[in-house]
Amino acid sequence: MRTGLTGLTSRRPFTILGIVLAVLVIAAFVLVALNAAQAPSSPTASVVVAAKDLSPRVPIDSASLAIKTVPTTTYQQLFFTKIADVAGTVPLVTIANGQPITANLVAKPSQALGSQSEFLPIPSGFVAITIPTSEQQGVANNIQPYDYIGIIATVASTSKIATLTVFANVYVIRVGTPVVSGGTTSASSLTIVVTACQAEYINWFLNNASLKYELESYKDYLPPGSQTKDPLCPSVTSTKGVTQELVRQAFPALF
Repeated sequence: MRTGLTGLTSRRPFTILGIVLAVLVIAAFVLVALNAAQAPSSPTASVVVAAKDLSPRVPIDSASLAIKTVPTTTYQQLFFTKIADVAGTVPLVTIANGQPITANLVAKPSQALGSQSEFLPIPSGFVAITIPTSEQQGVANNIQPYDYIGIIATVASTSKIATLTVFANVYVIRVGTPVVSGGTTSASSLTIVVTACQAEYINWFLNNASLKYELESYKDYLPPGSQTKDPLCPSVTSTKGVTQELVRQAFPALF
């Protein structure tokens, strides 16, 4: 009987030690859990991301952008926080859907970007050509991008000198680099959007007539994107060439 009591007594310290260790382990887990619950979550920030795949040189519209929350560990000042700050810029590379947009991925259309500059806003079936201008020829430098102009041709034939507005509602998309002549600074050229067939006629007039431009009232401007294909010249491959006889038939008042 004493032997059993002695063995039980000898094992009691180890039992107590085991209970104490178990309690300490449980307490440690509780402390870790409490610290994790009380620790502040990682800060985040809302930045502008692509709402679809964006192609280089195509200006970004607001519908192609969204706001996404990202951890501040990846947030830097290079990111944008407002869609308005990105809309209208031009991607320099392909930007994937959902990718945050950084300042080194886009540029303003006005920036000189070489081969990476934006596509010119030329509707399908139309072309862009450049025509010369000056202060007196180009309405004293008042013609600006996105204006509409008329083109007046003066032709001196064997029988008379005649003037006619040969084209109206011609859309200007670029104004050339200003040059200084006789102390006056004026634009050197206008880049306009016309059909490929109109481009051939304008080139004929540039070589065989005198051209001046008239600036149309902004109240008469066509709504953006309203230019429709000419059924007589629906494609850039619809051109057939221009001769003086064709010009005479198209603009009989000049002859």
